[in-house]
Amino acid sequence: MMKRPEMPSRRRSDVCRRLWNSVRSTSSRSSGVLILMALAVPAGAQYGAPDGEWHTWGGDQGFTRYSNLSQINAENVHSLQAVWRWQALPLGDRPDRNLKATPLMVDGVLYVPSGQHQVVALDPANGEVLWQYDPQPASVDDRGLGLGSRSLAYWTDGEQARIFHNTLDGRLLSIDARTGQADTAFGDNGTVLLKEGLYPDGSDADSVGSSSPPAIVGDVVVAQVVGTITAPNVAATPGHIRGFDVRTGELIWRFNTIPQPGEPGHETWEGDSWRYAGNTGVWSMMSVDEETGYIYLPVEAGSNDFYGGHRHGDNLFAQSLVCLDGRTGELVWHYQLTRHGLWDYDPPAAPILGDVLVDGRHVKAVTQLTKQGMSFVFDRITGEPLWPIEDRAVPQSEVPGEQSSATQPFPTRPPPYLSQGFHEEDLIDFTPELRSEALAIAAQYVTGPMYMPPTPIRKGGTQGTWVNPGYQGGSNWNGAAFDPETGMMFVPLRNAPMAAGLLDPEPGRTDWRFLRAPSVFIQGPRGLPVTRPPWSLITATDMNRGEHIWSRSIGPASDYIKEHPALQGLDLDFANMGHPMIRPSPLLTAELLFLAEAGHLSGDPGGPMFRAYNKATGEVLAELELPAKASGAPMTYFHDGFQYIVIAVATAEHPAELVALALPGAPVADSASDAGTTGSGTAVTTSASASMAVVSLSEEERQSAMALFEQTCAACHGNTGAGLPGGSAPSLTGLVDQTRVQRMISDGGVEMPAFALQLNDTQIKLLSRYVLSLPSSAPE
Repeated sequence: MMKRPEMPSRRRSDVCRRLWNSVRSTSSRSSGVLILMALAVPAGAQYGAPDGEWHTWGGDQGFTRYSNLSQINAENVHSLQAVWRWQALPLGDRPDRNLKATPLMVDGVLYVPSGQHQVVALDPANGEVLWQYDPQPASVDDRGLGLGSRSLAYWTDGEQARIFHNTLDGRLLSIDARTGQADTAFGDNGTVLLKEGLYPDGSDADSVGSSSPPAIVGDVVVAQVVGTITAPNVAATPGHIRGFDVRTGELIWRFNTIPQPGEPGHETWEGDSWRYAGNTGVWSMMSVDEETGYIYLPVEAGSNDFYGGHRHGDNLFAQSLVCLDGRTGELVWHYQLTRHGLWDYDPPAAPILGDVLVDGRHVKAVTQLTKQGMSFVFDRITGEPLWPIEDRAVPQSEVPGEQSSATQPFPTRPPPYLSQGFHEEDLIDFTPELRSEALAIAAQYVTGPMYMPPTPIRKGGTQGTWVNPGYQGGSNWNGAAFDPETGMMFVPLRNAPMAAGLLDPEPGRTDWRFLRAPSVFIQGPRGLPVTRPPWSLITATDMNRGEHIWSRSIGPASDYIKEHPALQGLDLDFANMGHPMIRPSPLLTAELLFLAEAGHLSGDPGGPMFRAYNKATGEVLAELELPAKASGAPMTYFHDGFQYIVIAVATAEHPAELVALALPGAPVADSASDAGTTGSGTAVTTSASASMAVVSLSEEERQSAMALFEQTCAACHGNTGAGLPGGSAPSLTGLVDQTRVQRMISDGGVEMPAFALQLNDTQIKLLSRYVLSLPSSAPE
């Protein structure tokens, strides 16, 4: 058994400017803030990772990302060192270079998803493999392995213990937590195929999967799914939520996220759109109130993300926070955060459960972060907002067939975390020349307040709508951390506008009237960000009052910005600008806030630093350099007398691994100084002769392929395929598998559109050959 620890209303455009100013003054906060926080502590706070363990991606069922461990504290945190490392399993025949997983730690064992839908149990003292589960068959649906699973779910009745894995290929796996063997009593020899019986009439879906873990409510395991990321046609796969018996895998309940006739919300899908509309699933994580058995679902948009002309109405329960009784699937309450969504503004993070004290009243609250840079806060029992939410008029769409919502909800507290909509004063202004160029860039887009609808990309005209905050956040699945002792919430944010454009489909290729254009971050002048800093920030909010206490950048400006020729000699405060494009996950302990400076995709432009902050002021107390950039969310646990912190790291050049940190005195494994150890899966090595694909293109083919690449790929991956400064799309150089590249171009991925809707088979094959021909040392 594990040892228990010893417990020791201004204008929207003003928001970003205030945050930029605040990063310079976080250490000057008075002690009065701390006194108010202490007075506001709610009695009997329930949440936080229990007993020095870590039971979900977020630590607890409320996803607070908080542990009351304090062995690592402000006085000794600078002494942390790597004590063991474990190399992730390969993704089939190639190394994993984008591990997103956060391990669980229960009863003295770490559990982590890795490789090709596999699960590994590790010794928490040294990272050695205790067992490894390899599903049979290895895969049942080739949906790609570009994005790994974020975590797992754990269940026990005190005698039996199970690990549940909701896989990318659409399986719900039940594994004996002690032996690593499939639970043969669950489903078909430990497996439930989630595409089976997905539709309300009992029929099967074509293909589903998930990168997020299921949730446990008593003896029910609740599984979420997503269908095709970019639906090729109007008729698409829905994301209905189902609860299964943890012991047998028998279906107990289904909640239709697109309501069927007679169900609440059915009238919000006009005509027959309820029959054919898709998506409206949960791609993020779900939280659970263990006392009430309520489960909270952050439901995504209906298909497609930028055009709703085929789904008139508000479209419940799309882009809603939905509370169900997790034992029965019955609807308790809901709130729609974005009506008739057109901006890909899915609620991206697990709802955070925590008790707060509002106007002297003790409230069991739930907070939903949004990509829009807002937090919606409700009484999690009744669904009543803690503070007023205002319906405000928003711009209307002029796109043929579209019927946008006349209003959208705006919470009054907490205030927005970021500037919302387009404001000229938000543009980069380090020099008059840069500002002039930024204005010229902005003129290429339709601009206006937040919720300006997407617009067609016009040849020689505007290139879609300026969307700010961008539809990749603001907040995203990296979430926030909540301190149940003080009611403080710590929210990492990304400050980067994006473009939302519509394309005319090629006749006969799809029945969509308009296609969603590829995701595009709006690039600024000369490769710089288009807006003023901070480009990434962490904000502390007192959730008892709905007020921001401090905010600061996440790290300095990236090197390419500090070294940019246009910025030399300007005496700029690079140290407090924040890396562009990053969105790391926080970890909160009794005394400290931890945050890496990367954590999104392997193309993240951040750095390898892992920082400890003073929770009260935001002051940096320690900087620790990891072996590579963080790729997953950190967690902490206590084992055999020592507190550990574990985090996944990976880059395109550095195969993924877990790194464990602890104070001097903790046992140091041999793996601490090298690339770690793997499970029984064979590590992938690539010989020099095999590291380059041999591709022959005629000059005519090369010219045609270059034009296709510029049209479809360069906006995210750069003209050479090596990525963009400040961009998060990974490098495409040095790839060797044409089948995999061709499939990714055709089918897309989590943050990449499916180009099969825009390119024919011949063009896709030609483009895949061109990608393979890109040199591994492509110039920046």
